[in-house]
Amino acid sequence: KHTHKKKLYSLFFFLYIGSCSILKKKLIMNFLQSWPEPIVRVQSLSESGIRKIPDRFIKPPSDRPFNITDTKTTSINVPLIDLENLNSPNEFVRKETIDGISNACREWGFFQVANHGVSHELMKKTRAVWHEFFQLSLEEKQKFANSPVTYEGYGSRIGTEVGAKLDWCDYFFLHYLPEALRDENKWPRLPISCRKLVLEYGQELVKLSKRLTTILSIGLGLNEDYIHQSFGGNNETSACLRANFYPKCPQPDLTHGLSPHSDPGGITLLLPDTDIPGLQIRHRNNWLTVNPIPNAFIVNIGDQVQVLSNAIYKSVEHRVIVNSKKERLSLAFFYNPGGDKLIRPAHQLVTKDCPALYSPMTFNEYRSFIRTKGLTGKCQIESLKS
Repeated sequence: KHTHKKKLYSLFFFLYIGSCSILKKKLIMNFLQSWPEPIVRVQSLSESGIRKIPDRFIKPPSDRPFNITDTKTTSINVPLIDLENLNSPNEFVRKETIDGISNACREWGFFQVANHGVSHELMKKTRAVWHEFFQLSLEEKQKFANSPVTYEGYGSRIGTEVGAKLDWCDYFFLHYLPEALRDENKWPRLPISCRKLVLEYGQELVKLSKRLTTILSIGLGLNEDYIHQSFGGNNETSACLRANFYPKCPQPDLTHGLSPHSDPGGITLLLPDTDIPGLQIRHRNNWLTVNPIPNAFIVNIGDQVQVLSNAIYKSVEHRVIVNSKKERLSLAFFYNPGGDKLIRPAHQLVTKDCPALYSPMTFNEYRSFIRTKGLTGKCQIESLKS
């Protein structure tokens, strides 16, 4: 432990003394070659028949979920937007739809979209193939074990802090855009249809993400391609997919599937498990469980859009709860700025009365925090405030 702490102190010292960016990258790469502690696969723990979860998964009392079995009193339907209305010949209907999304981004930071243009059959098949992957032998899945250098592959923790409390979740993370980062050989080779489905699913969600960023830009009074171009346009915008697997947990009141956090990127399109709710969002200091609508995507604003909008749109804290009766799977598609894109508040939204709230920062610099510290609520976005 003492050795790892010394490495951490050294890393952060060099990051903050203003040394050249090449040196910073080399230091980070050398430090993050492997996880600081042995990796424990949560699914293996669950299937072992344990009745008590290990201490490393038990959250402090103040961080534990409450009323975990009473989802009826805390369940909500975040705003549901019918995107088919954008094709209406009635201008009022089109404007009402755009305003509905804009208002949801300001008030909730979350909304659901129906009639989004993505095939329901493709959604079903993609979810099913990832469920099949997590049912493969541990030996097969371990062939794609990830490291904290890129997080790409089969993983079970976020963050590299020694002794950190872990979440009750396994996952598979992969890069989709830009194409220079896409390596299908790093995607699961089994089930055989996985790579083909991921490619097709990614293509459709990129189209939907571009459409949504257009609507978000219009809702802010900006040019319709403002967010898309700020992210890097067609050549530099990044996208990645994370398949989240939440095994059954014998003590779901003591841990989280994912700890409270806001997404560090641009926008997230979540394909949830509709059988058992698990996503909770913080709304007016209350944790509310989201009721997923079948064949709809749950969309949420990430930190980069909050920065671009000068906090007009909200990146809202959320978490995932687990249960003792059923495993869950969800697919999160992250549509983000290119890693080297400098993100700052749009100058059109900065005035004397509303000055820029955030200092400029590249997306690579921003997300290095979460890749080191793990999921820590909203502290990263708050630390950016000018």
